[in-house]
This record gives sequence, structure tokens and C-alpha cells, in this order.
Amino acid sequence: MERVMLDFIDFKYDVLVATTIIENGIDIPRANTIIINRADHYGLSQLYQLRGRVGRSSRRAYAYLLIPGEAELTPIARRRLSAIREFSDLGAGFRIAALDLELRGAGNFLGGQQSGHMDALGFDLYTQMLERTVAELRGEQVEDETSVTLNLGVDVAIPEEYISDMGQRLRTYKRVSSARDDQTVTSIRNETEDRYGRIPASVGRLFDYASLRRLAEEVGVLSVDKTAEGAAVKFSEKARISPEKLGDFIAGHEGTTFTPAGVLKLTLTEDQQDEVLSVIRGVLLELRRSD
Repeated sequence: MERVMLDFIDFKYDVLVATTIIENGIDIPRANTIIINRADHYGLSQLYQLRGRVGRSSRRAYAYLLIPGEAELTPIARRRLSAIREFSDLGAGFRIAALDLELRGAGNFLGGQQSGHMDALGFDLYTQMLERTVAELRGEQVEDETSVTLNLGVDVAIPEEYISDMGQRLRTYKRVSSARDDQTVTSIRNETEDRYGRIPASVGRLFDYASLRRLAEEVGVLSVDKTAEGAAVKFSEKARISPEKLGDFIAGHEGTTFTPAGVLKLTLTEDQQDEVLSVIRGVLLELRRSD
């Protein structure tokens, strides 16, 4: 095998016929064309690796994927071939890996053959737990996560007439709920508006809702509930609020009280109740400690 490879590199042959072993780190800059027979039989990551064997120099490269008739292809094979054709720009490896995970699943890593209940966690939650564990092993300080409950009775649904495809609607919900900072929320909002048009009021409230949840988690809020007079904000024992700012806020807002249980009760006007998400956000920003 070594002799054949060295002869090919030394220009003794113009064509190298090989199995998929060629995908394993072979670097031949002069090779500029690869022909992959029955490309529909290969996995997405494997196709990506095989395609990467050419185009490793300044020469223009070509990858020909030979397949039978379109009618004989399985749906998943079509998705693989479509992806390998679409993701051809620099830095596409991560998107290829993410789609490959979506197509093949996470395997036994999160599957039913694992002991315990790993398969019930879901991939997002598992990665969050993994990040926290790695940080703890590194000796970094890991703060307890605060689970926030928002019960404000606002409509945050994505209308079917705005995003007609159910899968895309669910994907948008998931992306918004998984966003960990306002910058990500804003990026998703801009992308959604660019793709589907002007954002309806309920969808706008969905993004405001996500931003409020992120801020509430940061401050240390346990729950925000709608009341007859306005709203009630319950803080955790380790909430990052300034006692001085809290005292000034209560003194400056008539009808506002703070109970021994750590609940800030707000009296809101009718107009403020219509904009309750932004009002609560403003209150938290005002009370948040600056350190």
C-alpha cells in the first residue's frame, strides 16, 4: 500500500483506484479530481471527508458523485447528497456535522442502550450538564441555575399564517427558548424577520418573553405572576438586587410592596399591563446590582 501511494505521489500513475480508506488523512496536493461511485451508499461525514481529498492546493478541484436514477434514492440519501452539494464553502464542516447528527441521531450516546435515563434528557440539556461538569472539574466556580416561571398571560404564539410549516415553527420555538443571551435572541429575531417578513405582535412578544426570562435568571428571580393589581415578582435568597435600589423603588412607586417571603408586588396601570413584559424588564434592570 505504501509503495502504491508513493508511486502515485511521484507521478508514476495518473489515476488511483481506492476504497474508502483514502478518506483517512491522505494529503496529495496534485490530486484535483475524485470520482465517488454509488455516493448514495455513503454517510454524510464520509462524503465530506472523501471530497476533502482533492482541492488541497491552488488547483481547481472537482468531485463527481455517481448515483443511480433519482427514483432509486432513499429520502435520507437525497438529503445527504443535497447537503454535500450545498455546504461547499469554507467553514462548512460544523454545519455538515450538525446535519449528520440530525440525520443519524446521537446513537447509543443518548439512546436506549445507555443505563439510567440519558435518553430522556434531550441533547440540549445534556450538553448544558456536560458544560457545568467540565467547568467544575477545571475548578471553575459554577453558580446554581435558577429556574424561572413566567405566568403573565400574554400571547407568545407563532401564527400559522406567519410560519406555515409546523417543523419550522417548532424549530423557531426551540431556538428562542435555547438562546442564552440577548445578542442571540436579537440575532434570531432579525433572521426570522428577514426570512418570513414583518414580525406579528405575538411573535414580538415571544422574543421579549425570552429576553425577560434570560434577565430574570441572571438577577435570580424564581417567578413572575400576573395579579389583579398588576404583577408579583418572587426573588430567590441569592438574588442579585441592590437593597438600596429596592427601598428607593418601593418609596417612589405608590402601591408597591415587598413581603418577607421575597415577593415584590407591583401595582400597574391598564397601559402598563398591556406592556407587562417590558415593564417587568425595566423593573429588574432598575433593581439589578451593578457589581
